[in-house]
Amino acid sequence: MNPNFLQTPIDYLKGVGPNRADLLKRELGIHTFQDLLNLYPNRYLDRTQYYKIGQLQQTNAEVQIIGKVTHIKSVAQKRGSRLVATFVDDTGKMELVWFRGQKWIREQLKINVTYVIFGKLNWFNGIPSMPHPEMELLSVHEQSLRSAMQPIYPSTEKLSNSGITNKVMNTLMQQLFLETKNAFAESLSEPILTSLKLLSKKEALFNIHFPQSNELLSRAQYRLKFEELFFIQLQLLRKNQLHKAKIKGYPFRTVGENFNTFYNEHLPFKLTDAQKRVLKEIRADLGSNAQMNRLLQGDVGSGKTIVAFMSMLMALDNGFQACLMAPTEILSVQHYQSFIELSKNLNISVSLLTGSTNTSDRKKIHESLENGELHILIGTHALLEDKVKFKNLGLAIIDEQHRFGVAQRSKLWHKNEYPPHVLVMTATPIPRTLAMSVYGDLDNSVIDELPPGRKEITTVHRYDANRLKVFRFLRDEIEKGRQVYIVYPLIQESEALDYKDLMDGYESIARDFPAPTYQISIVHGQMKPADKEYEMERFVKGETQIMVATTVIEVGVNVPNASVMVIESAERFGLSQLHQLRGRVGRGAEQSYCILMTSHKLSADAKTRIQTMTQTSDGFEISEVDLKLRGPGDLMGTQQSGVLNLRIADIVKDAEILKLARNYAIKTLTADPSLSSPENKAIKSTFAQLVKYKNIWNYIS
Repeated sequence: MNPNFLQTPIDYLKGVGPNRADLLKRELGIHTFQDLLNLYPNRYLDRTQYYKIGQLQQTNAEVQIIGKVTHIKSVAQKRGSRLVATFVDDTGKMELVWFRGQKWIREQLKINVTYVIFGKLNWFNGIPSMPHPEMELLSVHEQSLRSAMQPIYPSTEKLSNSGITNKVMNTLMQQLFLETKNAFAESLSEPILTSLKLLSKKEALFNIHFPQSNELLSRAQYRLKFEELFFIQLQLLRKNQLHKAKIKGYPFRTVGENFNTFYNEHLPFKLTDAQKRVLKEIRADLGSNAQMNRLLQGDVGSGKTIVAFMSMLMALDNGFQACLMAPTEILSVQHYQSFIELSKNLNISVSLLTGSTNTSDRKKIHESLENGELHILIGTHALLEDKVKFKNLGLAIIDEQHRFGVAQRSKLWHKNEYPPHVLVMTATPIPRTLAMSVYGDLDNSVIDELPPGRKEITTVHRYDANRLKVFRFLRDEIEKGRQVYIVYPLIQESEALDYKDLMDGYESIARDFPAPTYQISIVHGQMKPADKEYEMERFVKGETQIMVATTVIEVGVNVPNASVMVIESAERFGLSQLHQLRGRVGRGAEQSYCILMTSHKLSADAKTRIQTMTQTSDGFEISEVDLKLRGPGDLMGTQQSGVLNLRIADIVKDAEILKLARNYAIKTLTADPSLSSPENKAIKSTFAQLVKYKNIWNYIS
């Protein structure tokens, strides 16, 4: 079959016409034959069974019955009237009822002719009735291209109100298969089909829309899920491959004085094996001729900062500059302080550029950047301004990747003749399945062990009724010289309410922890940035013992002396957020605690979240649970939400198929990078189609 045939506008399918076509485009985004073919059913009804009226049980099940209409009447009711038909078979009788379209139905119904009816049962005084049944003459029913399992297609209210029922969708699908003669081209290679024993494309498409049996249906679903995920992975891997071939990077050939001096003489603590492994991976990337594009994942406190610093030293040793971009001012100041501390024995210059840097300092920074005197620049979005010009930027590190959009990242690229190497860091553990799908074009490094000497944070769940005991525990901790965070949820919709919650909380804490014995800082979104900074600073310096805040402290503030984190209304937070917040304590050598406060009323999801938090501190484990609970959309941040517009696969439920698809995609590209061998002909032509007609699967970018 000519592949272009499937790109025929839907208007030309028999039975559609201009009005239906408009509705299908608007409601389900079906513009072409291809789009209709990819509208997979979301459930199936078993139509193999025919019931007798005498055997019906008093349930609301959907049933199918063969019988005849013997009588029709109109019955008046409060508003308008209803049409009632008596339907009989050899075991008993029931009623069929219509509230709309009566005139048309009355004209169509044939008395004493055998029909097959299908619909939901209603019972009244022990007598069954069926409102608005699907009806088909037995003679037609026996002839139609009908499978035992009846597919139910996605629909909308507008469609069903406009008469495009599931039955109509079924008929259109039949029409499509008749016109295409089921001659669909294969899209996978023979070796893949054989080794995984997959159905052919033809069989899979036929059995997803007209399943001949339960077994064939599940095989068809498996085949189509595998194919979908395989081509996504192929696309991502190909992107990475082309990127490496096309985008030249600066090769960092030498590991020089700065790196060696620091590594041998000034390392503040012994590196963990995970840190060493990641540094090796980064070094290999920097030494090749391609631009590095790597994602570095590490849980809170796993020591990403030192890896970032040592990667920068490699850039400096090769005569390049480096920069680090963080999402908030507080975080960039912290990075700046730790880099100053790390580089104090080395002969390198580090500067900080944020929104609040004054004009004269800015000028100096701009000058020393351009003439190359400044080696490392740390800052916020301010680094992206056009005025910021580097002499030769070799490495750009982006912290907390999910806070920056793709457009912002690409700005950094243009700061030099060749694009700099890019290292993207995140403390939000991304589940493996998601990392494979969303960041599949980045090389992935993971720091999966904590530095020695770190004690695991004890996490407990307490109900609001136990508040006094919790406060007593806080007093004990403060007496030992420790500091405490108390965090309130922030729910964007109502700032006024949030503010009230926070203020009420603050007042009750101020009553229980009176001045001058206790000093309390407060930070929330309605404060001016300078006031926030001031309060944060007081807490960092230890001038206040308690920090009452909304979630603004989620990312990055490092206070080693803070050992308790109380999270109010913990049920209102997502898992990854709870995990991020918990990571704000436990930075020092002392035993730290995280207390999750909730009301007694908890939903099932909230219970799972709280349980997960008290049972494990492994960020990756937590992120997997989070993915199962929330689905992928929320985890990916706004800038990536369109990536996975999957038609049939589900990256949570089909994680195993995803791994398999990725392995096969890697295998295929490793053996045949340009997909030019005869056995990969089908894959290559499908891939070309995908790129040409974006609508085949609209996520292929």
